[in-house]
Amino acid sequence: MRHRSLTAVAIAAAAVTTLAACGNSETASDGGGDTDTQAPVTADGPLRVGASVTPHAEILNFVQEELAADAGLEIEVVEFTDYVQPNTALRDGSLEANYFQTIPYLEQFTLDHGGDYEWVEGVHIEPLGLYSESVDDVDDLPDEAVIGLANDPANLTRGLRLLADSGLITLAEGTEDNATELDVEDNPKNLRFQPLEAAQLPRSLADTDASVINGNYAIDAGLNPTEDAILLEDGEESPYANGLVTLPELVDDERIQQLTELLRSEEVREFIEGTYQDGSVVPAF
Repeated sequence: MRHRSLTAVAIAAAAVTTLAACGNSETASDGGGDTDTQAPVTADGPLRVGASVTPHAEILNFVQEELAADAGLEIEVVEFTDYVQPNTALRDGSLEANYFQTIPYLEQFTLDHGGDYEWVEGVHIEPLGLYSESVDDVDDLPDEAVIGLANDPANLTRGLRLLADSGLITLAEGTEDNATELDVEDNPKNLRFQPLEAAQLPRSLADTDASVINGNYAIDAGLNPTEDAILLEDGEESPYANGLVTLPELVDDERIQQLTELLRSEEVREFIEGTYQDGSVVPAF
């Protein structure tokens, strides 16, 4: 099994590219923050896995209900509605794994908050989209349109790259992997950028001319990426796979290995392709 260790020291020298989620589930509220110490972990009992509600927890619940028992694996799915708590809960020992993020997001999180995490494997890709309640075509965006973007560095860069790939803006050379609003070089429509917490973007659509929204939050808001987005990433070519993350102490835990195999099984591939037929979620394996 391929895995990748992410420590603050190792990542500090790395370029951050671009982003990031039933039965026996519990829901955690928004919030979170830095944790000073990393708690001991346990290799006993059910595997507690934190996940964003859609599609991550849905995929995990399918594994739990249809595949886990035959593999001798017990899973407890813990749902989160933000992108901070799943990592802080993993770090403080409340979870043994989480499934909601991409490598670039995890790298940036580690730089910002510290900790020692282990990327295990990618499972699926959620194409990022630009959505609007006021225009049906990107060409109809008015001058000085307000564009909502996720405010975490990884998703901010990813959103700006989506706009740049469409020709709406250009980014200063060499900033494509860690761009901010300050790196916008050409902006013919004089677009104005409004960074917001990623989960707030669908609820703020009426307050912007358009917003770049992560796939899971778009789905939660009832948006169909292939029908409603006026710009959409090419999911099959995207390097931003959402995957399973654990702690270094647990990367060789039999339960982690079992869950990884199940998440990348043919049954899960068929579940993803059959459930998300609109192209909002595609397998990464």
